[in-house]
Amino acid sequence: MDGERRRQYLEAIGIDLWVARGAAGAVPVATPGMLAECPPGTLESAALWEALGAEVRACTKCALHATRTQGVLGVGPRRCDWLVIGEAPGAEEDRRGEPFVGAAGQLLDAMLRAIGLDRKTNVYIANVLKSRPPNNRDPRPEEVAACLPYLVRQIALLEPRIMLAVGRIAAQNLLGTDAPLGRLRGRVHHFGERNTPLVVTYHPAYLLRTPADKRKAWEDLKFARGVYQQLTEGSPPDGHRS
Repeated sequence: MDGERRRQYLEAIGIDLWVARGAAGAVPVATPGMLAECPPGTLESAALWEALGAEVRACTKCALHATRTQGVLGVGPRRCDWLVIGEAPGAEEDRRGEPFVGAAGQLLDAMLRAIGLDRKTNVYIANVLKSRPPNNRDPRPEEVAACLPYLVRQIALLEPRIMLAVGRIAAQNLLGTDAPLGRLRGRVHHFGERNTPLVVTYHPAYLLRTPADKRKAWEDLKFARGVYQQLTEGSPPDGHRS
């Protein structure tokens, strides 16, 4: 990624201070070579994905099916190293059938591009809930319980190397905790039977309302990128941000 494009992405997420590569204290730039290639899925995997998508679209396991437009499975390559997980579809996501669209989605895209990721090539994006809660209220426990098995199946098919939970609701439900977001950031958590490393950061919608915290989100992204680099180099990731 050239310096001008990177500067634009950093400006989009509110980071206007950039040290040229090679200068003292410079942050290393993520390049496509740092990211493991996402292999094409097998026919069996494709069939499993199609079945999962059909189940989500037809799901009636909780009351949200009565008020949604459609179930929103996710978007991105079907085998990928990075998995980003948010809370639930909003009104535009419910209409279009894709997670993280609109202003929050544009900011998320800029955040991901700043560390060399793109939803079309090397990151998959999903939500804990597949159906929109009315008025974007917080998910209820029974709704999470109904939807979480779908996400677990997605993770089994994706086999991500690292997960990034964006926002308090997603992080708390994935980790089974009521700890505040501030206590969950800056650490490597783990999720599921594969013990997948999980890093927590702010939700893009929150950052749009609270731009002063964009720099903290940038620190989270750099931390997640460092964890991923350690994983691809074969060393166990550090448990905390230094």
